[in-house]
Amino acid sequence: MPLFSLRLNPPLRDWQGRTAWILGASSGIGRATAEALYKQGAGVIVSARQGDALQDFVQGHPGCLALPLDVTDAPAVAAAAQAVQVHAGKAPDLVLYCAGHYLPQRATAFDLPEMQRHLAVNYGGALHLLDAVLPMLLATGQGHLALVGSVAGYRGLPMSLAYGPTKAALNNLAENLYLDLHDLGLGVSIINPGFVDTPLTAQNRFSMPALISADEAARHMLHGWAQGRFEMNFPRRFTRWMRLLRCLPDAWYFSAVRRFTRA
Repeated sequence: MPLFSLRLNPPLRDWQGRTAWILGASSGIGRATAEALYKQGAGVIVSARQGDALQDFVQGHPGCLALPLDVTDAPAVAAAAQAVQVHAGKAPDLVLYCAGHYLPQRATAFDLPEMQRHLAVNYGGALHLLDAVLPMLLATGQGHLALVGSVAGYRGLPMSLAYGPTKAALNNLAENLYLDLHDLGLGVSIINPGFVDTPLTAQNRFSMPALISADEAARHMLHGWAQGRFEMNFPRRFTRWMRLLRCLPDAWYFSAVRRFTRA
């Protein structure tokens, strides 16, 4: 294997007999990924606050389990993790944190409760999940943790005052998790989508370049897991430019973003 191989994790290709727990599965990317994994033969457990949406998914996908919960409630996440382990008879093979909150915001209309809500759902909930599942994954020495970030976490963007910092935190968290867990047999990945057609992005009142469907996003994720990737960003026709912007000097970056948003 080359020194700088794209394969940084044990590949996840054959989903038959594997268990996936998806948090944030009531709509959007989470639900589409649950659907895709189910079609590949995985046993899927879905969680979100919207219990009715989860039950609707389970009714159409026999053998799946719905565990409604609020990720900001640490005891509820811990109880759900135990229920997942009991249902599967083992630690889950994939734990996907796709729960998210988004409301466009600028510093000129600073809203502290909204800032805190973003932090509680997008980042705090991920910490509650790690507290609940890391002991069981470490005990078995296998399993994969995946966090859904965003290209909005690469650098500051307009209207992303509340959302972007939480996604930047997830990227840093994933890198630290990888460093600590890879040699212990656990996989870690971070998913950084561009614009995906979901109920969250439906709030946007600006042009969204290279917008893709949630189903297409799910296909990219399964492909990335099969290749053993650490980071998945898509669609590449958009995200390659976002990654490049991270390397620009600050003055060039701010100038480029201003020109783009005025266009």
